[in-house]
Order: sequence, then C-alpha cells, then structure tokens
Amino acid sequence: MSEEKEKGYSASSIQILEGLEAVRKRPSMYIGDTGVNGFHHLVYEVVDNSIDEAMAGYCHNIEVTINENNSITVKDDGRGIPTDMHPKEHRSALEVVLTVLHAGGKFDKGSYKVSGGLHGVGVSCVNALSKEFHVDVFREGKHFSQDYSCGKPLCPVTVVGESDRTGTVVTFLPDDSIFSVSEYNYSILRERLSDLGFLNAGLRITLTDRRLKDEQGNPKSELFYSERGLCEFVEQVDANRAKLISEVIHVNTDKYGIPVEVAMTYNAEYQEHIHSYVNNIHTHEGGTHVTGFRQALTRVLLSYIQSDTKLMERLEKEKIEIEPATDFRDGLTAVISVKVAEPQFEGQTKTKLGNDEVGGIVQKTVGEALTNFLEEHPNDAKLIVEKVVTSARGRVAAKKAREMVMRKNPMSGVGMPDKLADCSDRDPEKCELFLVEGDSAGGTAKQGRDRHFQAILPLRGKILNVEKTAQNKALESDSIRSIYAALGVTIGTPEDPRALNLSKLRYHKVIIMADADVDGSHIAALILTFFYRYMPELIRNGYVFIACPPLFRCSIGKDKDVQYVWTVKERNDYITEKGGNVEDFDKVSDGKSDKGNILVQRYKGLGEMSAEQLWDTTMNPNGRKMKQIKIEDELLTDATFSMLMGEDVAPRRDFINRKASKANIDA
Repeated sequence: MSEEKEKGYSASSIQILEGLEAVRKRPSMYIGDTGVNGFHHLVYEVVDNSIDEAMAGYCHNIEVTINENNSITVKDDGRGIPTDMHPKEHRSALEVVLTVLHAGGKFDKGSYKVSGGLHGVGVSCVNALSKEFHVDVFREGKHFSQDYSCGKPLCPVTVVGESDRTGTVVTFLPDDSIFSVSEYNYSILRERLSDLGFLNAGLRITLTDRRLKDEQGNPKSELFYSERGLCEFVEQVDANRAKLISEVIHVNTDKYGIPVEVAMTYNAEYQEHIHSYVNNIHTHEGGTHVTGFRQALTRVLLSYIQSDTKLMERLEKEKIEIEPATDFRDGLTAVISVKVAEPQFEGQTKTKLGNDEVGGIVQKTVGEALTNFLEEHPNDAKLIVEKVVTSARGRVAAKKAREMVMRKNPMSGVGMPDKLADCSDRDPEKCELFLVEGDSAGGTAKQGRDRHFQAILPLRGKILNVEKTAQNKALESDSIRSIYAALGVTIGTPEDPRALNLSKLRYHKVIIMADADVDGSHIAALILTFFYRYMPELIRNGYVFIACPPLFRCSIGKDKDVQYVWTVKERNDYITEKGGNVEDFDKVSDGKSDKGNILVQRYKGLGEMSAEQLWDTTMNPNGRKMKQIKIEDELLTDATFSMLMGEDVAPRRDFINRKASKANIDA
C-alpha cells in the first residue's frame, strides 16, 4: 500500500453521525426504502403516535390531510406531546422526541401498555426526512409550536398562545432529494386508515385530500368509523359474497394477559381470506398469532366432526378423510388482532410476528369462543361441517387435477403445453411469457417475437371465471393447466399446502396480450381474476403485466409519416397537425378511413397487425407500453373482483348503473 493511501485512512476517516444524520445518510435502514412504500410510511409513523394515544384511551379523533403541495397534516385530540424540560437532555421533551432516535413514551410502559410504530424511531425519522416540519402541541392550557428542516430545529419550542383543547398537530413535507416519488397516493393511505378505523372501534379517522375538489370547491374527504370493530371489518370483506352462517363469530378478551380480538365467518365461496394485525400493524406474512388461530380452528372443528358418529360413518363409506390443514379453510374469512407489550417481529418492516407465547394464547381464546358458538348455534355448526365435507370432496378431485398440472414426462421433464413457443434463454429474470388471445394473434406474435427471451402461449377463447368455479373444476381446465405448466409453478410449499410454489418459475414477466375491444378486455379480466385468486404471489412480486397495443395507425398515404397512437386524442392531434379535419374521422371505429391523403386504421384485433408491426408497437422492450399490475388496496381489490366476477348479480348491477354514464364502449 502506498504511503499516500495509508495516510488517507486514519482516525479522521472515522465518521460519527450525530443526531438524525444517520437517518438521512441511510434512510432505507429506518423506513424500508425511499420509493412509494417508504414515502407513505412517513404518514403511518405520525398516525401511529396518535393511535397509541387512542389505544391508551386519550384520543378520539384523528384527521389526516393531504395538502395541495403534497405535504401531510396529522391532527389528533390526545394529550399532546410533553413540552416540559427533559431531566437528562435539559431541553424540551418535544424537541427530544423529534430529534432523538428511540425517544418516546412507547418505551415507558406507564405511558403506553402497547404501541405500534417502527421500533420507536418513527416521528424523529419523519422529521429527519422532511425538508419542512412543523409541530403544534396543545396541553396544559397553552399552544406550543416549533419548526424544523431536515431534522434540525429552526427555533426553540415557543408558546404562541393559550388553548382550551389538547392534542398534537404535525405538518411535514418530505425531502424530494431523498425520495424518488413526490406525490401521495390517496388509495394507499385510504387502505391503511380504513383498517385502523375497524381495528379501533369508536375512533373517528378522517382522510382529506385538498388536491381533489368537487364542483362546489369542497376537498375530497372520507370518514373511517366503526362501532362494532372487527365484526364490521369481516362483514365488509364478505360484502359481495353469499353468507353461509347467520352471524359473525366474535371474541374480544384479555383474560390470558394479552388482548386478543378475532372475528370470523364462512361464506359459500372457495377462497380463504385472513387479515392479521399486531398493535394495529398489518402482519402480511402472519406469524404466531395466525398459527394459533389455525390450530384452534383445526382442533375444535375436527373434534366436533369426530364426535358425530353418523357423519364419520358417512365419510368412511365415501372414503373421504378430512385434512385439517386445507379442508377447514374454504370460504373462511377472519380478522385477527392482538395487542402485545413487547412484540418481536421478523424484519424491520413488521410483517411476521415471532412471539411464541402469543400463539398459545390465541389458540386458547379462539378455541373457547368457537366451541361455545358451535354448541349454541347447531344449525350454523351443521352448515360449517357440510362446507368442510364439500371441501374434502373437492380436495380429492383437486389433487387429481393438480397431479395433471404437475404431470411428468420421462422424455422432457415437466410436460410443456403443446402450443407453447418457448424462448431459448433460461434466466427467469430476462424471460417473458406472453399470454395471447387466440391462435391467429398467437401465430403473429410467434413470428414477431425475439425468440431469445420471449415465449408465446396462445389461449383458445375465454378461460374459466374462477370466481364462480370450484378449485378442482378450475384446475381441470386445459387453459389453466397450460398456464401452470408453462410458468413452471406448482401448488404447495413446506409452509402451506395451498400456497403457490415459485421455486421453479420460468419467467419474471407474464404479459397478458389481448385485443383492444370489449371481448379482449373481458379476456384480460378473466385472466387477472385467475392470477389474483390462484397466483397472487406473481402480482405481489411485480411479475404480471398487461400489454397495450395501439388503437390507431396513422399515416400520409400508405407508408409516409407512420405513427401509432393509443388514444383518440393522439389520433386527433395527428390529423390536425397534418391539416386534416377531425370530424371526417370521428366515425372511424373499425377498419380504415382515407380522407384526402391522411390514412387512419383502427386496430380491433392483434391479428390485424403484421408480425413486424406487433413487434414495433407492443413487444419491443425499447418502445412498447405496458401496465404493471399492482395491489394498492387489498380489501378494495378483493371486493372489486367479488363484485364484478362473483355469483351475486345485485352488486354488479348497481355498479353498472352507477358507472354507465362514464363507460366508453367501442362496439
């Protein structure tokens, strides 16, 4: 090593990041990322402080406002953050809370028995990552105020007046030099606040968006308030599904030392919907509380079934064996919420609970409640048992169907669909699978693709609507079996026999390519319904896309100044630019229209394009347009699929009546 290099690394090279500098230096360590998730997480951290006050019994109203400049204001009527002098720091406790990591009342169990937040670094992180941060505190008859920028106080805590109310108001504007996004998404915030409204019965939470105003100039606003808490939550999740039992099974108790609230019901459909929370934090990956719930469900229902001698004889005669891990889950909807004083989460993003003691408490609590319900509601108990038996029959049939999906061919390994035109590359991150409507378009796509990384699977006609179909019937469908085989995925993991196994997934882009007409939209909706219900992991990993073929080909003469456009406005702009009259082309909905020297062709089907045109407009990664499918609001997405694709006609009719005036039908 040279002398110059040795001198370059010395004691002076060791940096000590003071205060909140570490947060600004490595923000992803504290809020997960600096993209959409981390950007919205700032709001959750401030709201969580208000929720802590609500859980302690001091806060009854929380108002969240998206301001016109994309700053956020969170207002509550709790006790207000303390402002008196901190005994160790010798400065206002308000300033300590906002500038010191791991400072706050949640570490003092005398202040909060339980709390959410991101490991206690929440509001100070928000302060550090905001270029503007203003706080108002109302307590002890006074109004206190302080301003910050990038985590540094611009002035001391100041008394600006008197007040007869209590609470805290925080307004912050995220630092656009740190985050890759700068605009808040209303639906993302709505999902979180809606959950909090159900999880905290009696608490009023308002979300207002001052960027969106009606004709009278009033900003968009929603109130999230629930009197019955999780019971209403479950009813909302199942709003568009046919009920199986007469009422929601509900338990809310802390007699075993940990507050546990569970609401559950069964519907007539085939999917399971479980939503779990710890201290109001959505645990997407479950954890010990979900494990305890499943164990209770298995133990109680299996015991109830085995106690029915006639039923057991019937099952034995039909050669049906109940499999608790799967048969009790069809049609189950449940919300599980626990409050844990010292929660242990796997990972900083709080998606899986690790406290072993919680599982046993949830199991005992749910076991007692479910046992009592079955004894007190014999008719509902009979319906649940029949549902389980039906599921067991379906499972046997589905197993045969799954074996067909995962069949082996001694010559080629996993049997590939006959119509699959595979790519030569074997790196899933580089490979794309196009699901194409019909053999004609499929043939064009096969000719136009780059065979090194693009595979084509033509689908004949419309696939089954899985929202209305039992699993065994869905898995017997040729089209659905072809999709499983082409993707290389199977059903069942070591943790969950129903989960999708992605270990051998062959493509990281799965692209739905359908005609730009009503039938094409319906086919895309059916495929999306299948992916959402049977392969949601593909969507959550960002692997599912919808191709966007152009609507028009515009040109001067046959081949001069050719331009492909995706909207009527773009078509009109082209016509105007070339000196044409837009009205001459307004009746063009199919085929070609030639006015003067301007030629406009309306594409109704992918098969109308040549292979070269399809590549240039829809398949070439350098110029194509695609929509990535994302789930921003889990409950709203689930309800929408149930409404639009489910058995119940009435909600769908109401939706059509409400939205008919906005429909743009190209018939």
